[in-house]
Amino acid sequence: MKTLKELTRPNIWELKPYSSARDEYKGAVASVFLDANENPYSLPHNRYPDPLQRDLKTELSKIKKVSPEHIFLGNGSDEAIDLVYRAFCEPEKDNVVAIDPTYGMYQVCADVNNVEYRKVLLNDKFQFSAEDLLAATDEHTKLIFLCSPNNPTGNDLNGSEIEKVLSKFEGLVILDEAYNDFSATPSFLRNLEQYPNLVILQTFSKAWGSAAIRLGMAFASEGIIGILNKIKYPYNVNQLTQQQAMELLRKYYEVERWVTSLKEEREVLTHAFKKLSCTEKIFPSDANFFLARVTDAVKIYNYLVGLGIIVRNRNSIALCGNCLRVTVGTRRENEILIEALQKYKG
Repeated sequence: MKTLKELTRPNIWELKPYSSARDEYKGAVASVFLDANENPYSLPHNRYPDPLQRDLKTELSKIKKVSPEHIFLGNGSDEAIDLVYRAFCEPEKDNVVAIDPTYGMYQVCADVNNVEYRKVLLNDKFQFSAEDLLAATDEHTKLIFLCSPNNPTGNDLNGSEIEKVLSKFEGLVILDEAYNDFSATPSFLRNLEQYPNLVILQTFSKAWGSAAIRLGMAFASEGIIGILNKIKYPYNVNQLTQQQAMELLRKYYEVERWVTSLKEEREVLTHAFKKLSCTEKIFPSDANFFLARVTDAVKIYNYLVGLGIIVRNRNSIALCGNCLRVTVGTRRENEILIEALQKYKG
């Protein structure tokens, strides 16, 4: 791959980051803090949080088996997605390549940052060819986005094709593993040292059951993490989020139990869905949702909305005509959905 300096926008490489009061003082011994213009009342929420989330990264590293220096934490994974654009892509000059269909935020961030976004259509099994993906790149391609398990299709991408892209692409490969906890395929975290151009995204929103706290993770080389930390907002992860995440890490056994339960419910729900008269096809899923092709996605979606049942209509997405994306809920929620669809008369 190109050197990190070659990949980084020159102004970002030369940028002197903002130094906050909590960057300059990192100790925990002091009892009188008069350095950050904070209000001395309303303890403990009057103090700025650790800007680099050091304690949280230390605990997270024990579960992820990745050193804290290789971890970036942000306001959801969306922050990390936006930051890689801002750090590495020169507006109106560089471009990125991504599979299609996939998570829509990759393109939104490209549009916000005025960076060309090139789509490479998946095949009818929702898989991609490394050769086709690489053929869409040129000397101005800085990033390739992959999502595995993919959203909205739900399937794991072919690992050997991912490795081919990592081996041959000169830029950064962003691998979004938001749903990997629900898959039998191991995370690419085990390959982090092998591929210096790999950036892995994960999140507390899915398996960890904490979408409300907005905490995303990025794992990469120490150099890439340093660039992201350089340009992030000083206190991008608030203290309440850090505290809640620490509580979750202490009861990781419960997260594992949730994952096991949701994988079991996924099998029960997809089996019941296959028996519905409105179902034409259920696509294999490695996530906590599945994609279903139905007789009329728009009518069925509106029918369910009328009953207060909300699924996702993916009818307008590439390769997803007449498809609904269904998230796996509790046993009772899943039963309510099936019962409603059994009564549907299209």
